[in-house]
Amino acid sequence: MHTARTAAASSPATRLEHDCIGSLEVPADAYWGIHTQRAIGNFPVSGVTDGDHPTLIRSYATVKRACAAANAELGLVDAHKAELIERACRDIEGGGLADQFPVDVLQGGAGTSANMNMNEVIANRALELAGRARGDYTYIHPNDTVNHSQSTNDTYPAACKLAIVRSLEPLRQSTDRLRRALHGLADRHENDIKLGRTQLQDAVPMTFGQEFHAFASFLKIDMAAMDALIPDLCVLNLGATAIGTGICADLRFRKAAAAQLKAITGLPVTIAPDPLAAMTDMSAYIAASATMKNLAIHLKKLADDLRLLNSGPRAGFGDLRLPARQAGSSIMPAKVNPVIPECVDQCCFTIFGMDVTVNWAAAEGQLQLNAFDPIIVHQILTGMWLMTNAMDMLRVNCIEAISVDKETGREHALRSPAISAALNDAIGYEAASAIAAEAVATGRTVREVAGERTDLPAAELDRLLDPVRLSRRLGQTCRERQHPVDGTD
Repeated sequence: MHTARTAAASSPATRLEHDCIGSLEVPADAYWGIHTQRAIGNFPVSGVTDGDHPTLIRSYATVKRACAAANAELGLVDAHKAELIERACRDIEGGGLADQFPVDVLQGGAGTSANMNMNEVIANRALELAGRARGDYTYIHPNDTVNHSQSTNDTYPAACKLAIVRSLEPLRQSTDRLRRALHGLADRHENDIKLGRTQLQDAVPMTFGQEFHAFASFLKIDMAAMDALIPDLCVLNLGATAIGTGICADLRFRKAAAAQLKAITGLPVTIAPDPLAAMTDMSAYIAASATMKNLAIHLKKLADDLRLLNSGPRAGFGDLRLPARQAGSSIMPAKVNPVIPECVDQCCFTIFGMDVTVNWAAAEGQLQLNAFDPIIVHQILTGMWLMTNAMDMLRVNCIEAISVDKETGREHALRSPAISAALNDAIGYEAASAIAAEAVATGRTVREVAGERTDLPAAELDRLLDPVRLSRRLGQTCRERQHPVDGTD
């Protein structure tokens, strides 16, 4: 994108193109045309371009290829010209011409500049394939040929949603890799007892395996939510054109374009049942953003819990040790901070901001169009990329090298006064509470005090207060394997 802009600026050769506003010089070696050239000058805001989202560019080319195939099938565009357009689209889908999409992501116009950028690049590449000069629009025209039966308002959202669907797969894979790493950690510590905590206070025993497995279960929920997004994101509005009435499109095009896109992508593409409503319905975007936010909430909990459990090493929880990744202070020797979870937290904060932006943009659709798809897709695609990288970083640089302090965990569990709850049924809450109070006051364990203050046999006390048994009252351990309630394997 920036490369294309620099190269274009340094080239003295131009060609003259015109639009409804007037005429403008365009770099002769550029595949884009006058609409793109105007957008370059009109929106110099973020420095981030559509081309910085290659999945969006390739997805838009896929949509245009499906539309060209539908136009050829229906006899609306000359078959040879449609074939040239399809070839140009395949070039872009394969990563070609990636430097020809220089429009800022925060463009105004509901994506019109992005659509015309795509139309112009496809047209000029198709002209090149036909042995004709760039800008020879009497043969293949960006609007009349490439954009036939289409509008920005139906093709741009289709490309955005397809890009999100395609970005789900790397995100899902990263989520699954982290989930498996947590399961592996849980497997290694399924019998190692520790103290559970509620409201940052001592609670009842659990295993390290259960704690790590819970994090993995969060990610399983997130993966299911990602899968559930796909059918909604594949409800498209091709052929609805400007506001959903289908003006300028053959009545057969809507069904044909959807069928072509379904065949090309293998996705469950369907036609929006109410084309007017679909023009302003942002539900699929909102759901995608919410799924990302929920993933970020789960990752933030994981990162924050790791920071707490690693706190110390002298005056903190000290349940586990995170791998030392870099010096933590410019002044305090040997200080090491939980930098990887801290980085994850900041990524999560970014996602929370993304969700707010998406919600505001989705709520700002007036009358028959929402003009803010550009910021929505930019935010969501950026967030998906960020979360993919954050989870891989967390897995490789932290989770896979965590070490657990088994002795400290067991000692804390045995000395927790909350373990006295296991005696409630046998001796009653008041008696159990008195035992807990004495244990705290004397620094002894509940088991030691209960041995003196009750008539329960030692074997029964050992059974009632066995931390492994208490941690498995419901039988669950990591990977949802069911152990007998008595805690044996």
